[in-house]
Amino acid sequence: MIYQSIESQIEQLNFDSIAAERKTILQPLIDFIQQKVSENAIINLNFICTHNSRRSHLSQVWAQVMATYFDINNVYCYSGGTEATALFPVVAKTLENTGFKIEMLSNGSNPVYSIKFSKNAHPVIGFSKTFDAQFNPMSSFTAIMTCSSADQGCPFIAGAEKRIPITYEDPKAFDDTPQQLEKYEERSLQIATELKYVFSNITK
Repeated sequence: MIYQSIESQIEQLNFDSIAAERKTILQPLIDFIQQKVSENAIINLNFICTHNSRRSHLSQVWAQVMATYFDINNVYCYSGGTEATALFPVVAKTLENTGFKIEMLSNGSNPVYSIKFSKNAHPVIGFSKTFDAQFNPMSSFTAIMTCSSADQGCPFIAGAEKRIPITYEDPKAFDDTPQQLEKYEERSLQIATELKYVFSNITK
């Protein structure tokens, strides 16, 4: 059972905010997931950004939540970067403000977070890593490129059966400004809305 505060947020997400060109960009991901569901196959989604610190984590978390919300089984969501840095703390704070239960499992320069969205579902384990790190799948996954620099700078993703660019503007541009929290929430809600749209189009 998804926490009530998160479920309420999901129910308020409105597809009217998704432009027609964005729906076209999202369609290959819908098609990939639908094919796997039709084959009753495992669905491995690896969301990739340059530093694996912001957009890729938000995408990983919301994709896992939406798979649970729409009861799509065998969905396993990952994230990675072209380099490893750290999950930016404002991302964790933004998710916490939405109703996620965040627990820091380890400290240091690259902390590990438990990001729990449901009483019984396995939490998302959030920390920065490269897309080809041992924690992530080595094959039979789709690579979803969440930032243009990673998409352009990493033309080949070893082991990926499909590569889908779904890029987002980086909220990092608003770090250390009065708009920081507002802009991170805005990006989180955009990603949540688009991934809700993706999973709402899957027929079981």
